[in-house]
Amino acid sequence: MLWQRVLTALVLLPLMLGMLFYAPPGLWAFFTALMVLLALYEYSRLCGMSAGQRLPYLGGTALFMLFAAAGGWMLPGIAWLLVLLFWFAGMPLWLKYKWKLAADWKSAAIGWLLMLPFWFGMQLLRPDTDAAASLLAVMGLVWIADIFAYFSGKAYGKHQLAPAISPKKSWEGAAGGAVAVLVYMTIVRQIGWLDVDLSWLSAMLVALVLTAVSIGGDLLESWFKRAAGVKDSSRLLPGHGGVFDRIDSLIAVVSVYAAVSGLLG
Repeated sequence: MLWQRVLTALVLLPLMLGMLFYAPPGLWAFFTALMVLLALYEYSRLCGMSAGQRLPYLGGTALFMLFAAAGGWMLPGIAWLLVLLFWFAGMPLWLKYKWKLAADWKSAAIGWLLMLPFWFGMQLLRPDTDAAASLLAVMGLVWIADIFAYFSGKAYGKHQLAPAISPKKSWEGAAGGAVAVLVYMTIVRQIGWLDVDLSWLSAMLVALVLTAVSIGGDLLESWFKRAAGVKDSSRLLPGHGGVFDRIDSLIAVVSVYAAVSGLLG
């Protein structure tokens, strides 16, 4: 399993970085749209949608993103406020009450609320290749949090973070990930990768909030899978599960960061 994870990562990481730093806006929009559509397909399966339901759902989403990319559309402020409301209020409530997805309009709307702001955020935060480093800084935060939480949890994990949702996650792992992110954010701020001018203390507070959001995004997708009775969202990526499995935390963090950026202009 480990060698599969490593080989898959060796393919995916250069592809992501190559697109991030070198793809023109149109290709970047297409690449991120493909990522979103694959994750949304996996989400629709977790909802229990039939093939007849998935076709118009995914087709309509693809058509909307095509029009949005062609027209240069961006989400209005009210939409970004809704995104923040979901991640800071809706997501914790979902984890607390453990609501289940179903093949209905409500779950379809939640899927759009998860995926479309993420896609718009990837365009907002990376309008051209000059902005690649600042978006990489945000994406790197998610990867650092995930990697160090895993190893900290393996080494020191004793107290379960969410036993009914993801028994292997621990408070010690979360703390290890948070400490690593603080160090990472200090370095990123020092080398000038952030697209905003923040004091060191402000940058640390932002880092902690985004780390919490990252963990929440991971737990939410874990609950979707547990409620659906599956281990992975799909088997598309050997050793990693599905696309939704790989970008669950990224969806949360990019959406929240983009929402704040969009509201503050």
